[in-house]
Parts: sequence; C-alpha cells; structure tokens
Amino acid sequence: MKLMTFTALACGLAGAALAQDTCATGKTLTDGMLTIATGNPAYYPWVLDDAPESGKGFEAAVAYALAGEMGFAADQVTWVRTSFDQSIQPGAKNFDINMQQFSITEEREKVVDFSDPYYSSAMAVLTTQSVVDGGAQPTVASLKTLLWGADANTTAVPMLMDLIGPDKQPMLYGDNVDVTAAMQAGQIDAALFDLPTALYLSAVVVENGTILGQFPPERSDSPDQFGLLMEEGSPLKTCVNEALAALKDSGKLAAIEAEWLQDATGVPVIE
Repeated sequence: MKLMTFTALACGLAGAALAQDTCATGKTLTDGMLTIATGNPAYYPWVLDDAPESGKGFEAAVAYALAGEMGFAADQVTWVRTSFDQSIQPGAKNFDINMQQFSITEEREKVVDFSDPYYSSAMAVLTTQSVVDGGAQPTVASLKTLLWGADANTTAVPMLMDLIGPDKQPMLYGDNVDVTAAMQAGQIDAALFDLPTALYLSAVVVENGTILGQFPPERSDSPDQFGLLMEEGSPLKTCVNEALAALKDSGKLAAIEAEWLQDATGVPVIE
C-alpha cells in the first residue's frame, strides 16, 4: 500500500511539473496565471451575458481553449476589463492578452503586438427597416447611394471605401456608440460592422435595426482579421501563436466559430 501511495504521489508530482513546463512559464504578469482582457461591457456573441469567466461566447470560448493549449487550467485564467482605445495605446499593459475584436493593422503593430488571426470577419451592412422600406437593396449600386457613418478610429472607413465607394463622404464619429446613435436619429442610413457585432446591434441596440447584407471576407482585398493584442515585445507572442496553430490544426477553433457564430448564416450576400 505504501509503495502504491508513493508511486501515485510521484506520478502526480511529475504530472504537475509537466503541466507547468510550458512555453508560457515565467512569461505572464502573474506566475502560473494567464490574465486575459475583454471589453467593458463585453457583448454577445463574443461574450455571453457579459460574463467571460463562463467560457460562453465566441471569444470567451476561444480564450479558454487557448489557455488550455498554453498549459493553463480554467482556474488559472483571470479576467480584467479595458476599453478598446486604451488597449491600442503604447505602454505597459495590465493583461497578458486582450480579446476585443482588434483588427490587425500595420499602424497598430507599431505600438502593440498581435497574434496570428483567430477570426476573419465578414463585413455586414447595419441599417434600419425604414431605409430598407425606402428601397435599399443588398447590391453595391444601391449601397453607393446611402449616407454612411463610421467610427474614425477603426478600419471601417477604408473597408467602406474599398467595398462600396459611396457617392457621398461618410460621416465620421468618435466611437461606434455615436455611430449607432446617429443611425437611430436618422442622421445616417447605414454603417459597416463585422457580422457578429452587426447581429447584436440590430437585435439589441438599434430600434428597428436590420442587416441588409454581408460581404464575405474574400470579397475584400484585405479582410478584417482579428488578433489577440499584447504589449509590444511580449514574450508570450510565440506561445500564443503556437497554441492558435494547434487549435486550428485540431479543428477546435472552427468548431467554436460554428457554435457561437452560426447565426450569421441567414444574412444575404451582397452582389
């Protein structure tokens, strides 16, 4: 009995040592913990019920799957909240990785680090039912005639010009809250959002909101790709990319996307 107990103990210690012997060891803010940031609040379908610790929602589920690949158990993951604009500024961070639908851009990569993409987003046209009733159609020719709004701090403007090239210059705003408020007030007709965000906004935020159509990622010369954001020069970048590659190769990442973003399939494709 003593021999069996000792053997079991030895195996347990060996397993613990193996679990801690990961690429990320000694590279996180808190030893033995992975600190992940999300928005405040965080929205469906990225995070369900503003509770990332539940692991429900696309980004919350990816976060825990990624942590597992990096050798962290669920109870070794801690969450913090940050604003989008605060996170993309240079300087020290209070997180190891941040998942908040950050588009990977050359300009941002000058001051922060990004992982390889974990999601390539279709872009969707958010509008109101009154605009649709007024004759708007899911065609580029129809979309060109609309009055557009966009957050000047995101990639929405170059995406808008690339995909549609509207007849009138878009109205620019300080954030997406102002964009949706302008739409609600009838100051603009439409705005581009990644498809999951557009689904949420049309259902919850914009009264009588609707999605006119979507551009699949391959329609754009540079589809919007989301990466995990890290402090510039983060020693975790290689570890994160290795874990992402494992999730892609195993099919786990695709399965998570299918589970949490499958509602997007009913949106018409813009011709």
